[in-house]
Amino acid sequence: MPTYEYRCLDCRKRFSQFFTYAEYGVKAPVCSHCGSLNVQRRITRVRIARTEESRLENLADPSNLAALDEDPRSLGRMMREMSKETGEDMGAEFDEVVNRLESGQDPESIERDMPELSESLGGGGGDFED
Repeated sequence: MPTYEYRCLDCRKRFSQFFTYAEYGVKAPVCSHCGSLNVQRRITRVRIARTEESRLENLADPSNLAALDEDPRSLGRMMREMSKETGEDMGAEFDEVVNRLESGQDPESIERDMPELSESLGGGGGDFED
């Protein structure tokens, strides 16, 4: 059953009111703070439920990948967004790499400063693109 958001035009406070589908539009909303009928419906954010697969497909969209070669900041933002979408903690090293990318450091200098990354990824000193 839906809960609707309102703002009272008299006391200026926000409140929520529950209505069944049959009641909405028939029963008048009443301010829960001052009892006024002088209220305005607030439109709240729309949330869309998406599957993990659809979120990851959106991240892999080629139009989102176009700027990655030009700016390390965009690579850092994309990596942070991917981490949020997966909902997994990627660890302190990941956070450090992303922070450095977002500050504008190039991937090659990060790799030189953090040789343990190549070793942990199974590389022998290769770059991030392996």
